[in-house]
Amino acid sequence: MKHTYTLTGMTCTSCESKVTSSLNAIEGVKDVSVNKDTNSAEIEMDSHISIAKFQEELNQLGDKYKISMDVETHMEEMTANKSWWETYKPVLMIFFYLLFTTLAIEAATQSFDAMRWMRHFMAGFFLTFSFFKMLNLEGFKESYQMYDIIARRIPVWGYIYALIELTLGFAFLVNFNPVITNAVALIVMSISIIGVLQTVLDKKAIKCACLGDVFNLPMSTVTIIEDGMMILMSGIMLVYHVL
Repeated sequence: MKHTYTLTGMTCTSCESKVTSSLNAIEGVKDVSVNKDTNSAEIEMDSHISIAKFQEELNQLGDKYKISMDVETHMEEMTANKSWWETYKPVLMIFFYLLFTTLAIEAATQSFDAMRWMRHFMAGFFLTFSFFKMLNLEGFKESYQMYDIIARRIPVWGYIYALIELTLGFAFLVNFNPVITNAVALIVMSISIIGVLQTVLDKKAIKCACLGDVFNLPMSTVTIIEDGMMILMSGIMLVYHVL
């Protein structure tokens, strides 16, 4: 197996040579390639070796070399031994909870209203997903700016986005000005899905920030479907209320 790590502290070719020799000396390591310009280390090994083991070996060279897991490698390891269901269980359970709860509301009224059902579903979606973001707002912001087209340039957008989701949740719940509410949801989710599509198409193993920093969910087609559903529903309701 081969993994990529972030390795800081190297300032010259001599550093690269010392670090390479040190890591190569670890039992189970087959090959090491380090680069001081990118602060990275690509290590091929027979079986998994912990970060702590690498750091212990580097400490023998001094305390300036620090190794940490590259984000993409971390996500690959988090999902390597999990089935598809185990990986996406949190977001799928939320989806089914919202689906059955909102359908139960319609069943209680004894008359199914598609617009009302979608409004309740959207309210539950935004309130639930904003809740998980609020648990660790700073963690969400850091994860979100890794792929969102606005957050990459304006980091504070991560905070704003979470607050917009919370506001939209209450707006859908109380049926506040359907045209404005659905228009905002359509615009915000359409912007959000751009970064998601770019990440998935580039096949980057990046953590999805949809449930904040609570769960380690990799970005995938599941994220695209999730955002796509919100765009579709808000679009349908917007057209319905405008016409």
